[in-house]
Amino acid sequence: MNKIKTALIVGGGIGGMSAALELNKSGIETHLIDIDPNWRVYGAGITITGPTLRAFKAIGILEEVKALAYTGNGIQIRNASGEPVSIVPTPPTDDPDVPGCGGIMRPLLHNILAERVKTARIKVDLGITIDELENALSHVRARLSNGVDRNYDIVIGADGIFSKVRSLIFPNAPKPEYTGQSCWRLVAPRPPSIDRRTFFLGGKYKVGLSPVSKDEMYMFLLETGPRHDFIPNKELADRLSSLLSGYGAELADIRKSLNEHSRIIMRPLEAFFLPEPWYSGRTILIGDAAHPTTPQLASGAGMAVEDAIVLAQEIANSTDSVDSAFTHFMKRRYQRCRLVVENSIEIGRREQAGESAEKQTQLVEESLSVLTQPI
Repeated sequence: MNKIKTALIVGGGIGGMSAALELNKSGIETHLIDIDPNWRVYGAGITITGPTLRAFKAIGILEEVKALAYTGNGIQIRNASGEPVSIVPTPPTDDPDVPGCGGIMRPLLHNILAERVKTARIKVDLGITIDELENALSHVRARLSNGVDRNYDIVIGADGIFSKVRSLIFPNAPKPEYTGQSCWRLVAPRPPSIDRRTFFLGGKYKVGLSPVSKDEMYMFLLETGPRHDFIPNKELADRLSSLLSGYGAELADIRKSLNEHSRIIMRPLEAFFLPEPWYSGRTILIGDAAHPTTPQLASGAGMAVEDAIVLAQEIANSTDSVDSAFTHFMKRRYQRCRLVVENSIEIGRREQAGESAEKQTQLVEESLSVLTQPI
């Protein structure tokens, strides 16, 4: 194949930055663009699985994550009152140096990756996106929103669930759909009793506490019901307090502490799975642009990083064509990502149906065991 020398990556989030770093290792001149002029990231904490931590090791950030965030093993299951029920093990990966799970503040993860991108001197342009794409035999012509036309050997869409790149190359692709749940997240001080991921099951909603550092944790609550399009900030604390009514232990303490200054985020959960292939010509989608998922398996960020690793590997290994590299990428990624999306949605269905804790955690265990397999 003609050696790939240039790549445009649309989207400067976890998947986009990971792809930029991995392609840069192969000597590919990478241009990363993001629509946000301030390159900010929104969100609270995220849970990370062992396979995700393995992917972090592959891109070179695991030790920094271990030093600044939380890593550990196992999920403590409690009932709504807070009484321990069982511990769901987190299956080990094939790397004994990788913990079973962890948690990190999304802005911290963004900053770790952004500093690596800056250190690698990867070209980054902010406040712009893509307006047009034209696949040719030897290149992709990209018109950026600042009016500049440039040719690249490949274009990677890493621009999230509402991907502009996806709309350009697959105008008839499925649209994100509301799954029937909204996720409430709160950042709070971490008490000594929360020494690992902790799920409260058996109440009206699934609630969890996840450590993200030595001093902080985040709480998530999955509310079943009609979609909330918008809730004013001044109403968030009262609404969350109402949802937490009836829960004991640490959740009762959190409920008492809620006020107008509490760091609360509420987002409707949306997902879909894009049929294969995720590429057209020399343009390919990764991460949430191709397979946005709900948080039940805590694997959205991990799948995006794995996509970046595998794509860079297949581009480096291909001796035939861009199409060959993208085809081999799909063979390695399609079923794995499909499992994450479909099983996450199924776990959400079981939560909404009020099925037993055993049925909910069974699919979590089965899925995580599959995901520990090498990528």
